[in-house]
Parts: sequence; structure tokens; C-alpha cells
Amino acid sequence: MIITRTPLRVSFAGGGTDLPSFYRAYGGGAVVSAAIDKFVHVLVNEKFDRSIRVAYSRTENVDRLEDLQHGLVREAMRATGVREALEIHTIADIPSEGTGLGSSSSLTVGLLNALYAFRGQLKDPAELAREACEIEIDKLGGTLGKQDHYIAAFGGVQHFEFRPDDSVRQTPLPLANVDREALSDHLSLFYTGITRPAGRILSEQDARTGENRDALLRMRALADAARSAILAHDWARLGQVLDEGWQLKRGFAPGITNPEIDRRFEAAKAAGAFGGKVTGAGGGGFLLLVHPPERSRQIADALSPMTRLPVRITSEGSRILGIHR
Repeated sequence: MIITRTPLRVSFAGGGTDLPSFYRAYGGGAVVSAAIDKFVHVLVNEKFDRSIRVAYSRTENVDRLEDLQHGLVREAMRATGVREALEIHTIADIPSEGTGLGSSSSLTVGLLNALYAFRGQLKDPAELAREACEIEIDKLGGTLGKQDHYIAAFGGVQHFEFRPDDSVRQTPLPLANVDREALSDHLSLFYTGITRPAGRILSEQDARTGENRDALLRMRALADAARSAILAHDWARLGQVLDEGWQLKRGFAPGITNPEIDRRFEAAKAAGAFGGKVTGAGGGGFLLLVHPPERSRQIADALSPMTRLPVRITSEGSRILGIHR
């Protein structure tokens, strides 16, 4: 039996520039993102018969891999060469899809990590991320960027460059534990209660890449600004970077924001937040806010009855928790 744990993520700046339609055409993309201490767990165990059982929000029992409806599991098994006699369970700390924390990409990375370990192979983070992108983007035809797979695989706080030749350069931000804790102290996530199909928003955003070129170029530059702010421990500046990125993102496609989300942002800033954004593609999910730690209570009161999700930045990427023979 193999158990893996893979983190979810928050993105600070550069989202949208990790879509192939942008980074291939405009000299590359750049994103700064961080892994958080909310995880997707994958358990893989050998079955005594030759069938396949997959348990997630529903349960599938099939005799042939081709009959498996869970696309991510099916393609991960194909990619790793595991085709039968398997039981897979997936458990997420935040089970809802459409919350903007990169859950599907974390699941894909964790599946690959577990299935390779089941075969007695260990893959490095870059290999796991690259193969996870191939599954979600190339094989399953998803419209999404690459950042989620890479931060899930590597963990920590990272600056990623997505190059026109599809290669990726990963650079960790050198933060001591005390600095990572300070960053965590300045972050809050609030659940809007709205989930949304990210694919629809991203498909429209992808189709409008040329129209949004100037804004996306600015978003790419904001990734460098976010990196500089984090390394300088300038949390007010980091909040301003998120705020500027959010104002740009609002115009990328319809449905990214709505009057209620806008009202919540204004209430958070009036209560002392430096700035923030909606996680993921927008339209719902979580509000990510940067704020002085001493204003946490006032901001939570201002956003009531929204639920605050306590999170910490984690240095941990996808890892194998246990191998039991």
C-alpha cells in the first residue's frame, strides 16, 4: 500500500501567463505561488483480483481500465503502466471542486507519485509536474495553466518561468522558517461559498489572449514584483501587487467577479487588508487577502458570515508518506 500527500496552493501573481496561448506567443510567462498546508491524499493498494476500484466522491468498480470514468485516474494509470488489480482512494482536505486552490492538479501529481512508487519507481518533482501537465492539458484537453502542477510537486514558495519551448524554470524563494511563518501570518483565505467551473472561464480567457496581451504582460511583470516584495518582507507591497493583479484579471473574461465579491473586497480593505484577489480562475472559491496580523479579527468580522480557512505556507511538495508491503 502506498500513501502520498500533495499540497494545494495559492498564487500571488502572474496567473494567466502560464497558459500556452500566452507563454508560447509572447516570450514566456512567470508566476509566484506557494504551497499551503491543505492536502490531497492518495492511497493505492494491490487488489487480489484483476479488477480496478476507485473511491472518490463516488465509487467505480471496473474490469478494464478503458471503462474507468475518472479521467485523471485512468490517464495516470496509463502513463505509469499500471492497468489492473488496483484499489485507489482519494481524500482531500478541501473536497469541493471549483475553489481555486489547484485541487485537480494536486490530485494528478499525487496519483502519479503514488502509482510510480507502487511500481517501485521514484520520480523527481519536475518529472511529476511535467507528466501531470501532459495528462490534464494534452491528453484530457483541459484549458488550464501549468503553475498548479509545478507548485504541487515542488512545494514551498516558488518563482516559475514558463518558456516558449514549453520548458519550465523553477526558482525557490530562499525563505527561512521564520520568514515563511511571517508570510503565513499575513495571509487569510475566506470562502465565498461559490464554486464555479474554472474550465469555462479559462477557455474564454484563453480565447481572448491576444486581446488581453498588454494586461497579461503586466501580470508577468507583477510576478517579479511579488518575488521582490516577499524577499524584502514588504507585506504591504505584496498586498498592493495582488490588488493590481486582481484589477487586471477582472477584465480577462466575463464571470471572473460579481458585485458581491467586489463588495467583500471593499469591506476587507476598509477593515485593514493591504490587498487581495480571488483564487484560481475567479468567479468564486476563496478570497486571498494580505493584511497586518493584528487586523485578522476586524477583517473576519467585516466578512462575516464568510468562513475563514486557517492556512500556513508549507515547504512540502508531493511526498510519499508510507510504503507498506
